[in-house]
Amino acid sequence: MTKYVYDFSEGDKDQKDLLGGKGANLAEMTKLGLPVPPGFTISTEACREYLVAGVEPAALRVEVTMALRRLEDALGKRLGDIDDPLLVSVRSGAKFSMPGMMETVLNVGLNDYSVNGLIKASNNERFAWDSYRRLIQMFGKTVLDIEGEIFADALQAANEKAGVATEVDLTADQLKEVVETFKAIIQTHSGRDFPQDPREQLDLATRAVFDSWNTSRARLYRRRERISDDLGTAVNICSMVFGNLGETSGTGVAFTRDPASGKPGAYGDYLPNAQGEDVVAGIRNTFSLDELNRTDPTSFNELMKIMRKLETHYRDLCDIEFTVEKGKLWMLQTRVGKRTAAAAFRIATQLVDESLITMDEALIRVNGSQLAQLMFPQFDSASPSKIVASGMAASPGAAVGKAVFDSATAVKWAEKGERVVLVRRETNPDDLEGMIAATGILTARGGKTSHAAVVARGMGKTCVCGADAVDVSHAERTATIGELVINEGDMISIDGSTGHVYLGELAVVPSPVSNYLENGLASAIATENEEIAALVTAVDRILKHADSVRRLKVRTNADTAEDSKWARNLGAEGIGLCRTEHMFLGDRRVLIERVILADTADERNAALEALLPMQQKDFEEIFEEMDSLPVTVRLLDPPLHEFLPNRTDLMVEVALGKERNEDVSRQELLLSAVDRLHESNPMLGLRGVRLGLVVPGLFPMQVRAIAQAAIKRLRAGGNPKVEIMIPLVGSVMELHLIRDEMDVLLAQIASEENIELPFSIGTMIELPRAALTAQRIAEAAEFFSFGTNDLTQTTWGFSRDDVEASFFATYLDRGIFTVSPFESLDVDGVGALIKIAVEKGRATRPDIKLGVCGEHGGDPESIKFFHEVGLDYVSCSPFRVPVARLEAGRVSVS
Repeated sequence: MTKYVYDFSEGDKDQKDLLGGKGANLAEMTKLGLPVPPGFTISTEACREYLVAGVEPAALRVEVTMALRRLEDALGKRLGDIDDPLLVSVRSGAKFSMPGMMETVLNVGLNDYSVNGLIKASNNERFAWDSYRRLIQMFGKTVLDIEGEIFADALQAANEKAGVATEVDLTADQLKEVVETFKAIIQTHSGRDFPQDPREQLDLATRAVFDSWNTSRARLYRRRERISDDLGTAVNICSMVFGNLGETSGTGVAFTRDPASGKPGAYGDYLPNAQGEDVVAGIRNTFSLDELNRTDPTSFNELMKIMRKLETHYRDLCDIEFTVEKGKLWMLQTRVGKRTAAAAFRIATQLVDESLITMDEALIRVNGSQLAQLMFPQFDSASPSKIVASGMAASPGAAVGKAVFDSATAVKWAEKGERVVLVRRETNPDDLEGMIAATGILTARGGKTSHAAVVARGMGKTCVCGADAVDVSHAERTATIGELVINEGDMISIDGSTGHVYLGELAVVPSPVSNYLENGLASAIATENEEIAALVTAVDRILKHADSVRRLKVRTNADTAEDSKWARNLGAEGIGLCRTEHMFLGDRRVLIERVILADTADERNAALEALLPMQQKDFEEIFEEMDSLPVTVRLLDPPLHEFLPNRTDLMVEVALGKERNEDVSRQELLLSAVDRLHESNPMLGLRGVRLGLVVPGLFPMQVRAIAQAAIKRLRAGGNPKVEIMIPLVGSVMELHLIRDEMDVLLAQIASEENIELPFSIGTMIELPRAALTAQRIAEAAEFFSFGTNDLTQTTWGFSRDDVEASFFATYLDRGIFTVSPFESLDVDGVGALIKIAVEKGRATRPDIKLGVCGEHGGDPESIKFFHEVGLDYVSCSPFRVPVARLEAGRVSVS
C-alpha cells in the first residue's frame, strides 16, 4: 500500500524525489535536532496521482487525519480550537526549487470563533485579527483564484481611511473591519462564504498547492529551467510560529555566505514584529542580522551556531528562513542557496580550502553557463537608463554604439574608430563583416537560433533578437519604436543578458574573467580590487583542474588567423571546423562568381587559379597560429547560389539599368545564373560533396591551397597537422570518388615538392543515411566529425531558418520541446544516430577519430552526451572554448 504522508521526523535530505526539497530539508533539520516547528509532508506521489486522476488518492484523507492528530497530541492543541487553536501553514515544495512559482497559505485553522481563542492565548488582539486577515487574503487569492489586486485595493482603502501608510499601523478594530471586508470580497467573487471549518480550509489549501504545479507561470519556469513536468510537488503542513507577536519576535532570511559575491560571513535580512511574507513583499525596510544581535543576542548566537552546523552538514552555502517567537528561535526552511556566477566559483574554492569538499566536487559545483556569464561585459547598474524596447536575450553582454543599418557602414565607421551597433530586420551571411565590426547586433526578427543569434554567440558578440517593436527601415536608415525614431548615428545600448534596448550610452563594465582567460592570471589579478582578484583566482583554479581531469579534447571553429589566435589563447587544442566558404566573401566574391559564370573549362580554371593564392594565404596564417595542433579544414559546403547577389535585387538593377540605357549585361548574366542555380530546397540540393563531384576543379583547387600552405609551414620549421573534411557525404561511393582524386593530387604535390604530406581525410556525418551506414563510410574516412546542426535539421525534417519563427514557440509552449533541439542536442533522436555511427565506425576502423563541430559542441548539456558516447573531442566557437573545457572536466568527475 502506498504511503502518502510522512512526519518531519521520518525523512531526510536525500528524499527530495518523495518529499520535495523543502520537506526533505525540514526532515533533515529535525533529524539534526534543530528547532523545527513540528509538522508533516504530503508526498509528491500523492500530487502525481491527483494530477492524473483529478481527485486525491482515497487513502490520503485518512493519512492526513492520522498525521494531524499526532501533531495535535504533540503540541497539546487542536486545529481551529476556540480556546487555544493550532494553526498551520500549507506550503509547496518541489524536488527542485521553484521560487515564487507555487502556492503558500498561512494561518490555516483561524475562523470567526478560533480568532477569539488566539486573542486569549496570545493576549494580543491586533496580532490575532492581523493573522486572520492574512489567512483570508491568501486563501482567497490562492485557493479561490480571486485577483490579489482586489484584496490589495481594499487594504489600501482601509489604510487611507485610517490615515496610515501601511497596514502595520492599523489597530485591532480596524483590522477587524478589514476581515469583514475580505469575507465580503470572497462571497462576491467566489459565490461562497469563507470556509469556517478548519479541516475544509486545510484540504482546499492542499488541493490548491497541487493545482499550482500546473499554473502557466510554473510550467514556463520549468521549461526555462529544464525541469520535468512529471515530478509534481509535495505539500508541507507545518505548525505556525509567529514573528509578529511584538518586539521580542521577528522573522528573517539568512545565508551562510554572501550569495552575491561569495564573500565569507553570515548575510541576511531581519524584520522585527513581522511574518515571513513581510520580508519578501518589501512593505517594510528590513535590517541586517546585526539588528537581531542588538535586540536579542541569545537568538542571534543560536542562529550563528545553527548556520555553521548546517553549512558543515550540507558542505555548501545554505539559505535559511527563520522566525523568532517571543525570544524562541525556530528554523522554517533551509536549502542549498542560489548564488551568482561569481559567488559560485569563489565559494567552491573556499570550501576546498576549508577542507569541506574536494576539487572534483568544486568542479561539479560550477557550470559552463555561469562561466559564460562571467565572460561577458555588463552594464554598470548605477548608470541611468530607460528601456525603449525588449527582445530575446540571444547572446549575453553589454554593447554600446551608434546605430547603423547595413554591414558596409558598420565596417566603414568601425575602421574610423567608431563603436557601432548593427541594426537589421534580420541578418544573413553577407552581414558577417558588419557583425564582426559591430560591438553588438540588434534584429527585429528571429530567435535564439536565428543567424544573428548563432553567429553572435559564436563570436562572443552581444545580441538582442526578435525585438518586434523595432520597425527597421533600411531605406530611410531609421528604426522606429512607437513615436521614437532612432536615426543612423544615434547612440543606443543593448543588453544581451536581458534583451533590453536603451536609447543613449550606458556605462559598461568590462569582464575581469575575460581578461584573465585571454591574457593570463597575472594580468587579471594586477588590481587593487580584492574581490576581482579572488574571483579570477577561483576561476583559474577550477579551470586548471577541469583540464587535468577531462578526457574530451576541446577544439574551436575558426576561419581566420585572428580567431585561431584568440581560441588558442582561450585554451583550444586545435581547430575542429575551418569553414572555407567564408574565405570567398567580400572582395573575393567576384572570383567565385567567375567560376559559376564560366562557359568553358578554361574560364573556370582561370578563375580557380586566381582564387588559389588567396586560399593558400588564409591557410598559411591559420596553420601558423595553430602550429603543432590539428586543423580540420572543411571543403566548400554551401550551394553556389549563396555567393551570387539576391535575385530580387538583380531584377531591380536590370530593370532600372535598362530604363537608364545602361549596360546591364553582367547583371543579366548573374540573373541567369541565379535562375539556373535556383533550388526549391537548397539545404538538400547541390552542396557539399556534390559540388566536388559536379564542379570540376573546385575541390582540387582547395586541396592544392591547403597542401602548399602546409608545405610552406613545414619548410619554415613548423609542424602543421592537417585534416581535410569532405561535407554532406551520404554514400561511401561519394567519399571514395572524391578521396581517390585527392589522394592522387596530394601524392603528385608531395612528389613535386619532395616532401611528405601526412594528411588525414575524413567526413562530416550530417545526414541520417551517413550515420546508419557509418561502417561503410569508415572504410574511406580516417575521422568523423558530427555536424549536429544539419544532422538535427535532416533528422527532424526542419529548416532551422524557417521553422523557428513559424511554430517553435507553439512546440515549446505545448511541451513537444523543453528546449530547442538546435540549442541542446536531441539525445533521443539525433543522439541515437550519433551513437549508431560511433559504434559502426569503430567496428570498421577502431582507431577512427571522432568529434563534433556543430553549435552543440559548446552546449553544456550536449557535452555530457558527447563524453558518454565516447567522442574524442568537441569543437565550438572561440568564445565557448573555456565553457567546453569546464564542462568536459565536469562530466569526467560527475
